[in-house]
Amino acid sequence: MTAPFADRTDAGRQLGQMLLRELSAEQRADLMVLGLPRGGVPVAAAVAAVLGVQFDILPVRKLGLPFDPELAMGAVAPGAVVYRDEELIAWHHVSDTAFDYVLQRERAELERRMTRYRAGSPPPVLAGRTVVVVDDGLATGATMQAALLALRGQGAACCVVAVPVAPAGAAERFRDVADQFVRVHTPVRFDGVSRHYDDFSQTTDAEVLACLALPHGPLAPSGIRT
Repeated sequence: MTAPFADRTDAGRQLGQMLLRELSAEQRADLMVLGLPRGGVPVAAAVAAVLGVQFDILPVRKLGLPFDPELAMGAVAPGAVVYRDEELIAWHHVSDTAFDYVLQRERAELERRMTRYRAGSPPPVLAGRTVVVVDDGLATGATMQAALLALRGQGAACCVVAVPVAPAGAAERFRDVADQFVRVHTPVRFDGVSRHYDDFSQTTDAEVLACLALPHGPLAPSGIRT
């Protein structure tokens, strides 16, 4: 069976077309698209190209369980933002010491990525703007939660979650922090994000930097920013 998306760029194009229909003219007048590294960046680049706007990144790091790093018990974002999934933490009996160990490790990786990806360029000004936050899909949603908390702290006027694929009921998780939820595909059975792509190979740092250097990216040679 063919997956809904060939790769992240194809997913971004489809998502961009849906956002053209879902966003109002007022929202699109002062719009910023942000991708969550690393997998969300090529999706965001394609979304921004369809919408004809600039895009940037919002580095966020998942906090995986000590014994199962792929399962998020929280996430960390710039601005000292830490999101904790208290229910999952309690269910798996994760101690504060264990949580803090993972937190410090992922904060270090977050700093590394921010330094490399920003290349000395300042982050975009988001106060009062509509911000579309893009990832390549949603599973637990922990990184998206942290991203939205960071954006609210920066004064974003309207936060839109935009993903190619998410399970049914995912929008309810963000009811308190997002103004709008847009997705292309809601599978009857959700077995992880990767199953809905023909090519879901890991996005590298080099690919992220190549996206950021596109004409509508923050590291474009023209230096144009919004």
